[in-house]
Amino acid sequence: MLFDTHAHMDDRAFDADRKELLIALPGQGIGLLMNPGCSLASSRRAAALAREYDYIYAAVGSHPDAADEVTEAVLEEYRRLCRENPKIRAVGEIGLDYHYEDIPREKQQAAFRAQMRLARELGLPVIVHEREAHEDGIRIVEEFPEVTGVFHCYSGSAEMAKWLIRRGWYIGFTGVLTFKNARRAVETAEAIPLERIVLETDCPYMSPEPFRGRRNDPGRLYRIAEKLAEIRGLPLEEIHRVTFENGKRLYRI
Repeated sequence: MLFDTHAHMDDRAFDADRKELLIALPGQGIGLLMNPGCSLASSRRAAALAREYDYIYAAVGSHPDAADEVTEAVLEEYRRLCRENPKIRAVGEIGLDYHYEDIPREKQQAAFRAQMRLARELGLPVIVHEREAHEDGIRIVEEFPEVTGVFHCYSGSAEMAKWLIRRGWYIGFTGVLTFKNARRAVETAEAIPLERIVLETDCPYMSPEPFRGRRNDPGRLYRIAEKLAEIRGLPLEEIHRVTFENGKRLYRI
């Protein structure tokens, strides 16, 4: 069995066939699935999916692209959702994204800090999205030593991953691990303890090879597991077992 530790099944890309997919996934080897929020609206949808499906858990939070919405009223709504739904197991996805910079960096950083404070208050792990913002991301993480979680769709160096792991963090790998130009991801997956690796599709994005460019879904997580087994020189069954247990520890399931 596999644990897809980051899947956006509430995304509009699944509107036409979401129910059919979610019914089928356990038969395709998906034992657990974490659906993070990217905004208040998507967090509510994620929470609803977690109530409806036994194997789905949820996280609530505002992605850096939605940093504009992070007000005290929104944070209070996240608190309410967490109080009312025990299957909400993290704050996320939150963080920094400097690729397009549609949202000013200062606003992203303020939203990130506010949600790190929320996670500290609630005693929950966080799901961090960090793209082209390594230095600022680490600086903010250092401000909250009590808060850990996962750097999802990891794009940093092996040394940065080791620094995070020493502080209790997990590292999430997506279909990028299967790409031909994924040298940095492969180097990191080779260098860090297997006990700190979790697998994720980040669907509907990041389809692994040979499905790159198509809509992704959790049924393709097996390709990432196969690639990790190849990189580590381990039996596929061990990769399934260890990463499944890692995900459960991460989200305290």
